[in-house]
Order: sequence, then C-alpha cells, then structure tokens
Amino acid sequence: MSRYFINLLLLLITYSAFSQSKPIDLNPKDTVGYKQSYGLGLGIDLSRIIKGALDDNYKGFEIVADYRLTQNLYLAAEIGTEEKTRQEDLYNFTTSGNYIKLGVNKNNYANWYGERNLIYMGGRLAFSTFDNTLNNYQYFDTNRYWSPDEFSNGSDVPEKFSGLNATWLEGVFGTKVELLSNVYVGASIRLGLIISSNNNDFERFPNLWIPGFNKVTWDSNFGIGYNYSISYFLPLYKKKNKIKKKIELSSEPQGPPKPKERL
Repeated sequence: MSRYFINLLLLLITYSAFSQSKPIDLNPKDTVGYKQSYGLGLGIDLSRIIKGALDDNYKGFEIVADYRLTQNLYLAAEIGTEEKTRQEDLYNFTTSGNYIKLGVNKNNYANWYGERNLIYMGGRLAFSTFDNTLNNYQYFDTNRYWSPDEFSNGSDVPEKFSGLNATWLEGVFGTKVELLSNVYVGASIRLGLIISSNNNDFERFPNLWIPGFNKVTWDSNFGIGYNYSISYFLPLYKKKNKIKKKIELSSEPQGPPKPKERL
C-alpha cells in the first residue's frame, strides 16, 4: 500500500513540474467571437395575393429582395405586376402594367445577441410601364330633362391607351422579424411622390391609377402604399461585427505636465 502512495505522489510531482514548465499567457485572447450572417433575402408580398383573392377587380404579384451590404445597410428591390379595374361615377377603366423599385434600407434596431430583426427606414426610385383601357363612360350633363335618373350614355366600346410610364420617389418605413430560422415576416408603409409621368392623351384620359404606386388624385402627386411580406434569408458568408471603442474621459482634473528631470 505504501508503494502505491509513493508512486502516486511521484506521478503528481511530475505532472505539476510539466505543467509549470509551460509559459503563462498574461494576456489571453478571447477566441469566441460572434459572427453575423450576410447574404440575400428573397420573398413575396402576401398583401397583393390576399387582395387578389378577395377582390375580383384586382390581380397582383410582387417579389421582394434585399442584400445585406454592411452591418445595418441593405440594398433593396421590389419587382411586380398589377391589374386594377375601377368603377367611377361616369366611367369604368382598367389599368395593367409592371414596375420595379430600387433603393436601400437602414436598420435602426439594436438587436440582442443572436437576434436578426429589423426596424428600418429607406428610400426607393421606382419606375412603372402600363396601359389604360377605358371600358365605358357616360356624359356629364347638367340638363337632366331627358335622363333624370342617370347621365347620358357615351360609349361601351373599350378604348386603349398604351405606352404609359411613370417615375416616382418612395420613402419606406418597415420592420422584419425572424419567425423561424432564416424565415422572416415583414410589413412596410410607403409614401410616394411622382416626379414624372408620360401620357400623350392626358386630356382625353389621365393616369388615375399606377401599378406599384396606387391611386393618383387630381390635385396631388403623393400616394400611399403598403406591403406584407414573407421571405427567406440565404446566408452567403459571415463576418464579425465592428465594435465601437469607447473613450473614457477621467472626471478628475489633470494638472500641468511635470518638468523633465535633467540627466
């Protein structure tokens, strides 16, 4: 039994000496660093699909995409197509066309460790090409003697106005929340301002609805839109966040520098 304890003691002494022979690192480095994913997000706008299912006079589909460029800056785009039929007091018309929106989103939400949610503000430059079809119309007449209940019929023959386009700027405020791993749901509100619109027959039939922009009023170039999206984030690479160094200022007053001693 004594021989067993002597051998165990020698083994412990040897292990201790071997351990102490290794240099001690007085400034150990943190080898654990959190890296965030960068890549492409791709999805669809659910609001246009739901609206098309509930409204027989509307059809629409939009693809949404963004690419994480920096820690809080995203390149963003929307591409879509819409068709809308509207009944007004004197006329019925259908607008159909395509649009594209390009811009950026700036995330303003400070995530907790491991979170990847967004509350962002952004901007878009948008362009749309479309056609208007005047399906039927009636004449506005103040003399209602011959038609006391309705206005006089104008025409039921569809008249098409092709080759129309519009360009506008769009401010965006929205959010994206990670519902499942890499699966996001989002919502945004958009305020648009038309900067140019091409319509050679404006006096005959103006642009009253623009795909991607929404309703156009007679006395304003502003429009409001929205979307509800579901998208999938495809991670392409990872990199560490840039940590901002804090400069600590001493609250104690510092006196003048001491004079150098003579050698």
